[in-house]
Amino acid sequence: MPPASAPAITRHLLVRGRVQGVYYRASTVEAATRLGVLGWVRNRRDGSVEALLHGPADAVEALTAWARQGPPAAQVSEVLVREQAAPGEPLAASFVQRETV
Repeated sequence: MPPASAPAITRHLLVRGRVQGVYYRASTVEAATRLGVLGWVRNRRDGSVEALLHGPADAVEALTAWARQGPPAAQVSEVLVREQAAPGEPLAASFVQRETV
């Protein structure tokens, strides 16, 4: 009998600091893909980066921890994490980069 899959959780992140123009979004896509997390990431016009993470709790927590550092050129000053019951919209079959809002 296959092991039961871990329950999925959803987190919304707002990342502040020097997080635009430093490969943050593309690096987030790579990290999420490696961890098996679904969702999206996008720049915001205020200079922050926003992300929605959905997947097994350990993978979402690992990606959240990664977001606190980001890629080498990033200087993350704050990551606001908000729990969500479930995505409010259907997610793509992979983690995607969205347009700036």
